[in-house]
Amino acid sequence: MECSITANLEIESMLIHPTKWGIERKKRMANIELKTKILNDKYTEYVYEAFDIQNREETSVSIPMNLGEAKTFDWNIGVILGGSGSGKTTILKKMGDVKKVNFDAEKPLISNFDWLEPKDATLVLTSMGLSSVPTWLRPFHTLSNGEQYRATLAYLVASAKDGEVILVDEYTSVVDRDVAKAMSFALQKYIRRENKRIIIASCHYDILEWLMPDWICSPQKGGALERGDWLRQGRPQITLQVSRVEAETWDFFKKHHYLTEEVNKSYIFLLFEWNKKPICIAVIGRQIGRGVGKAYRDSRIVVIPDYQGMGVGSYVSNFLGGVCKSVGSRYFTKTIHPALREYRNKHQHIWSPTAFNGKIRKKSESKNNKYTSIKLRASYCHEYIGESISGYEELLLPINEMRSKNKITLF
Repeated sequence: MECSITANLEIESMLIHPTKWGIERKKRMANIELKTKILNDKYTEYVYEAFDIQNREETSVSIPMNLGEAKTFDWNIGVILGGSGSGKTTILKKMGDVKKVNFDAEKPLISNFDWLEPKDATLVLTSMGLSSVPTWLRPFHTLSNGEQYRATLAYLVASAKDGEVILVDEYTSVVDRDVAKAMSFALQKYIRRENKRIIIASCHYDILEWLMPDWICSPQKGGALERGDWLRQGRPQITLQVSRVEAETWDFFKKHHYLTEEVNKSYIFLLFEWNKKPICIAVIGRQIGRGVGKAYRDSRIVVIPDYQGMGVGSYVSNFLGGVCKSVGSRYFTKTIHPALREYRNKHQHIWSPTAFNGKIRKKSESKNNKYTSIKLRASYCHEYIGESISGYEELLLPINEMRSKNKITLF
């Protein structure tokens, strides 16, 4: 089959009705013309006779697009939006090469980012919402669909050269829709922070308010580029459900944590769900030490990899600190996780660094037990000093004395 693709530019005198930016003007419209010669056989002859097809030599389709205006303003994220068969993939390919990523099946995921320094590789994976340390050590083919998609995005954006436009086709087509939202929010944060540019082709409209793109183009709406503040109104609130659960719930989350899998079963286990899906667990226990008084400390906060990148871990720790403060208790945290470290160091009006923050403890100060795997490395220690959060005090009571579920809106 012989196929040719031509882009025909033509001036059309068409009046554009006022858009959301309040502009009327004539536009130069670009059409991508796809023409294909038909190789005739008995099947095509049947179609001609059955459906009265006149042109028996070639097929053609015209896909409207007008992305020229994107050269006239600064942007980071563009979306080509449309249903299956609308021509969005064809438009994307006119923008440049849609790269394929092939991971080495033998190497750990993080080792595939070998043009980066190890620390930089961990940062890009974390920034794309793939911050589960055990996941970094597994080969690509052992990851879930959501993890594989995040890893591929991380590779594409990290390997892009300065000034290069990253092109992604069929965005989030193979993942759960809540996962797609979390992924989109993590992606847009990274792209804007690093001042990169990306164009995404997708048939899913539910990602727009999470991506918050600078412009969209829909071939089904004439191919005109649309932009404006209405695209950047911020993502929706996320309402989590929190429940006090039995220690056995930890088994669902433990493989995603970077410390030892064992946890003290006498601690408090709190499950957080989004749209009836378990996405996070927090484990807290009593803080014991001279001069701390009545206090709790976090032992584990684990967010399922598919839902990382939205700040769930940080907001959950804020919530726990607020609940502990409401009952007159102090709340301490200790982590080596890069995302939690950066958040708490940045928000010192909420988290006050302790004397050990960022320091490597001496061997005499470190105690190993079966619940931790302490190394002589820098850890980040803070005390919660933010606002108290009342109404959830029963979460700290013995499990047989409290309700099974409460709703909290974290952000």
